[in-house]
Amino acid sequence: MTSSTDHTDLNAALPQRLLLCTDLDRTLLPNGEAPESPGARSMFARMVAQPCLSLAYVSGRHLALVEESIQVYGLPQPDWILADVGSSVYQRDAQNWSLLSPWSQHIAADWQGLVAADLAVVLSGLTGLRLQPEDRQNTHKLSYFVSLDVELPALVRAIDTRLDERALAANLIHSVDEQEAIGLLDILPQRASKLHAIEFLMRRQGFTADQTLFAGDSGNDLSVLTSSLPAVLVANAHPDVVTLALAEVRRNGMADRLYVARGGFLGMNGNYSAGILEGMDHFHSEALRVLG
Repeated sequence: MTSSTDHTDLNAALPQRLLLCTDLDRTLLPNGEAPESPGARSMFARMVAQPCLSLAYVSGRHLALVEESIQVYGLPQPDWILADVGSSVYQRDAQNWSLLSPWSQHIAADWQGLVAADLAVVLSGLTGLRLQPEDRQNTHKLSYFVSLDVELPALVRAIDTRLDERALAANLIHSVDEQEAIGLLDILPQRASKLHAIEFLMRRQGFTADQTLFAGDSGNDLSVLTSSLPAVLVANAHPDVVTLALAEVRRNGMADRLYVARGGFLGMNGNYSAGILEGMDHFHSEALRVLG
């Protein structure tokens, strides 16, 4: 883990513009087993209300479920929603959300014009895959349940073989739903991921890496957590994810770009939004002056 003194170069002053990208489930949403620090979400809302700060929710959820979570948990309205594990990007337009078609067109080429339902036919009959409900599928996101005792490398090889036979380029993202004790496998176009979607948004809006911060907790956040973008792992992240992320950033020389929240900041426990605030303090402490 790193300490806040390691980042004087990033921490000197708040950039004129700052982009905060955060996962939802068990990152901003306090829907895990760990307790939430009282008042943390309201402090988060005060922080992101600043004109210089832009907010993106980056989630495995589809748009309707993201909107539902905003209502249920009283979250601030974001400027963008990167849904379906990064396979769809939405921009807020007045009170509505519009799908950014340039992103959809960009990733569609990887599947030769096919959609998720077509890939489900290609992969039918493979042992170990169980389709998730229809409301968890989308045009460019095919989602399965995978038993925790499945031999994952062999299953991935079998999937790759079928896709390669049809020249379909895919990105396979495995994670674990700790609450339900089940594996999750999302199959996306190769150029679709949370990281690629964030990078698309950064290019489109003119944000640099040092003007961007990502917060996450789970396996499907690893592509961003281990990238060159500054990132924070909230304290309630699963230990296996923490271990994997730290090992990878140390291996690729990016250890200074990943902060693991541990609690203690403003007397909070570092879980969920408290961890996001702690990470923001580590990388961009000027953004928290609004909290007093």
